[in-house]
Amino acid sequence: MEYVYAALLLNAAEKDINDENVTAILTAAGIDADDARVKALIASLEDVDIEEAIATAAVAAPAAGAAAAPAAAAEEEEVVEEEEEEEEAEEEAAAAGLGALFG
Repeated sequence: MEYVYAALLLNAAEKDINDENVTAILTAAGIDADDARVKALIASLEDVDIEEAIATAAVAAPAAGAAAAPAAAAEEEEVVEEEEEEEEAEEEAAAAGLGALFG
């Protein structure tokens, strides 16, 4: 993640995102930069407009959050139902045990 942060920092400072600059930022942060990862980052960002990507992600994030909310609610409902079933089974087992005590 720190490699991406370095690229975002360079973009915000309006500096070139290249091997040398990314490595310099990582080194300044106390991170031992892996040359292969730096080159992969530079290659993957070659045709990317970072400002446009940020704007698109900012618009897509609330929509994704809204879509995830019903799924999370459904999952929570399933967990609650499972817990209720477990409680009922425990109560039935306890009642059966009491029945054996009193014949």
